[in-house]
Amino acid sequence: MRFDLHVHSWFSKDSNSDPASILEYAKMNGLDGVAICDHDTREGGLVCSRLAKDTNSDIIVIPGVEVTSSKGHILVLDPKGDIESGMTPEETIERARELGGVVIIPHPFKVTSHGIGYVDGLDADAVEVLNSRCVTGVANNKARKVAGELGLPQVGGSDSHEARMVGCSYTKIDATDRTLESVLEAIRDGKVRPGGKRTPVSYVLKQVVVGRIKKAKKAFGKA
Repeated sequence: MRFDLHVHSWFSKDSNSDPASILEYAKMNGLDGVAICDHDTREGGLVCSRLAKDTNSDIIVIPGVEVTSSKGHILVLDPKGDIESGMTPEETIERARELGGVVIIPHPFKVTSHGIGYVDGLDADAVEVLNSRCVTGVANNKARKVAGELGLPQVGGSDSHEARMVGCSYTKIDATDRTLESVLEAIRDGKVRPGGKRTPVSYVLKQVVVGRIKKAKKAFGKA
């Protein structure tokens, strides 16, 4: 199956993607599922999961969160509770494990997107080695090299902040059946392969502008 394991909805401060559009483009772009990983909130994933069930969508939704640790971002898939931001990466992962979450280190060497800068020594289930929003291949290539040296499973994700870019990068998951539990277990077992391509630069720039507009509106009390 093909999953985009790193998608942002409008519950992230720098995205305008509504859950319905995410499901629509996931289907159009040939995905079997998506992980909604908004910044420091599970709300987008929970809303999208409910919407998929209510509309009988065959897109499998993994509720997740992109947690801001003291050194950068960490993806946690399907935690059974909230995870506080600002803890060390090690503390963040420990909390994620307590909540039953699957841990992925996203864009670890992309400084401009709060990559944590290292992977060695972290209790991670996988490393994101193909992030669509890396404008050049440098950060992705370093992540792939390090993950390979450490023997860690490698995944891909679009890091999409615009619905039409969902699935630009993805992860092929060898799950035994089409259930959330089976998909998560396959990720834990390393039955994954990254695929896809980078997001066009024009979309990346557009997403940056959208993020700044949302921040400005919030600062002036209009959001």
